[in-house]
Amino acid sequence: MAEAVGFIEVYGLVAAFVAGDAGCKAADVRMEVFDRNKPAKADTLPVPLIVLVKFRGSVAAVEAALEAAKDAANNVTAVISTHVIANPESDTEKMLKLSGLDKK
Repeated sequence: MAEAVGFIEVYGLVAAFVAGDAGCKAADVRMEVFDRNKPAKADTLPVPLIVLVKFRGSVAAVEAALEAAKDAANNVTAVISTHVIANPESDTEKMLKLSGLDKK
């Protein structure tokens, strides 16, 4: 069975690092490569970059990591959304390996 994956979208890279650090300290999870999105009208956002942090582990551990990550990120900027996929499908797993931060 595949590991669960948890997502938290935050405003800005600093908030992403803070969220990731808090999540990893709070639960037995590992963090995967960040992803980023610079949406249209980014200049109207609190920070013009949205970063996706991904945690892997058991469902309970991922949920605990997301709670800690939310609290931490909200102290820096803000959280946009969170979600847990308990057992990602193989095609979903392929997409999870993509990262906008790898693009030049």
